[in-house]
Formats: sequence, structure tokens, C-alpha cells
Amino acid sequence: MTRILSYNILVGGTKRVEPLARMIETANPDVVGLVEATDPHAVEELGRKLGMQHVMSGCADHADDWQVALLSRLPIVYTKTHIRPHDITKPVLEACLEEENGERLTVFVTHLTASFSKGRGGDGIRQREVRELLQIMGEKRGTSHLIMGDFNAMAPGDTFSASTLLRYIVEIDKRYQQNPEVTQGHPYLNFVVPGPLRIFNPLLRLIPQSKLLCALFDLAASIYAPRGSIGLLKNAGYVDCFRQSNPSVPGFSCPAAAPAGRIDFIFASPELAASLIRCYIPTEGDNVRGEEASDHLPVVADFGIGVERQDLESILRDAGEEVEV
Repeated sequence: MTRILSYNILVGGTKRVEPLARMIETANPDVVGLVEATDPHAVEELGRKLGMQHVMSGCADHADDWQVALLSRLPIVYTKTHIRPHDITKPVLEACLEEENGERLTVFVTHLTASFSKGRGGDGIRQREVRELLQIMGEKRGTSHLIMGDFNAMAPGDTFSASTLLRYIVEIDKRYQQNPEVTQGHPYLNFVVPGPLRIFNPLLRLIPQSKLLCALFDLAASIYAPRGSIGLLKNAGYVDCFRQSNPSVPGFSCPAAAPAGRIDFIFASPELAASLIRCYIPTEGDNVRGEEASDHLPVVADFGIGVERQDLESILRDAGEEVEV
């Protein structure tokens, strides 16, 4: 069995290496994709603590240098960084790994743009990025591969608790007004609200105080929420591992302190998806809550060809999961 974990560690994870390591170690993954890997020293320290090799898409020079990284217990056959600034706003890391059975698995780690204050919440930009990702992954068509990371978008049909997110953003905005550095990496009102609509910021601050306004806001936001970029991946045949394993569970992954939507994904090619055992989102680790480590929760997926029922039951029990196979 191979266990994959995808994790946005929030602006490099600097000063949060210990809780991040506990969150990751509790899941006991073989491969970890790290998003917002802006601190090479933190990536190296995480690798050391977890006993894993580490590789980065590039050497981040500052806190806004949005690199991604990979940690692996499996042998790394090769790595490649795709940099296409006109099509993808952040580097994409490709790595080929050798699994225990000798077969090769290619993984891609990505971080799509947020750009929530742009038209339709930045969906047009993300759709362009996904089309380029599909071109990059085209060479692996017909083989086992996956793409994971922070897609900053929701899947078609997914639930969205917009009022929960708004309440969180309003609280962050208060802190941002006092000290912008304290809220680095967290969304504040002007970050998500388009310029022409910022005159409504006072109203947005009032919505979390009313149950009726929250209900109306949830309805409107659910209709407005951009989902086109995830739709492109699904239409191309990639399988949303969490939704495949959990048809009716919301699976909110962000913000960790007030989960409101699912924007972190592991997508598997059809060849790999055939061996999907389960996918889940941990909310805590070894004596650490998810929000203490990052503003995102990790996503974990297990793959295993030829896993017998008794072996699967043992795997799930060891992880503290209910056995439903």
C-alpha cells in the first residue's frame, strides 16, 4: 500500500515545524506534497524529523515565493519543475517514485492561484492553469499518476458554508487592520472582495451577526462559487479521491480553524484510481489540533493493488477508522 498526503503548510511553516510534523507523522504517509513551501529550512527540518527525503520545486527567496515541495520514503527516480509563468502562476513539481512492488508512480504537486478578488473569484485564471496542467500531465496518460495540492477552488456539487468562511475572514480582517504581518497568508476582506464591491465591506461585517443573512449569503455564495477549474480535471478523467471514497461527506479542508469548504485535493488517473482504498481529511495529530499547524487540513489517500479484505480491515483499524468495505 502507498499512502499519499497533501498539505498546504501556510507560508513556509516557519516556527510551526513541530506541529506540522506531528500532523504528518500521525498519518504515517509514504509521500507528502507540501504547498506554500517558502522556507527551505522548514522543508529540510520536516524531512529530517519524519525520516524522509525532500525536494523542492525551487529555492524560495522570500515569503511570497510560492514554491512547492515533496517528502518521500519511497526512492525518487527523478524530479522535474515546470515553470510556465504565462500559463501557471506558481511552479509545478513532478516526481517519479518507485513503489515497494517495483512499479513507478508519478506525482505532481501544484498550487493554483487564489485571485479571489478577480472576475468570478479568479476562476478564469485557474481554468487556464488547469488546461496547462493537463498538457503537462499528458505525457503520463495511460499510466498511474496523481496530482495533489491546494486548488483554491471547489468541486461541482460540493457544499460550501460561506457564512462560516465570512465570519473567519471578518475576524482576520480585524487583526489585519491592527497588524498586517500577524495575518500573513490568511485571507482578509480586501483580499477576497473585488475593488468595485468593497463599498459593501461594512455590510459583509454585519452578515455573521444574523442567522437570516447567513442563510441568504450561503445560498448566494453556493451559486456564485467558481467550480469550473475542478470540473475541467474531472472531465479529463481524473478521479477526486476524497469524493470517490466519501460520496456524502463535506470534507471541508479550509480554513482549519473554521472549516467551510474543500479546496485541497488529491486527483488520481483512472489507472491509479482503480486501486484507491480510502481518502480522508485528518483534523488533528499527536497532541496537536489542525489549526495549530496550518490554516489548511491535510488530505490523505491510500492506494493498494491486490489488498485483501482482512488486510484492509487491519489498515483501517490501525488508523482508528470504521471498517466499511
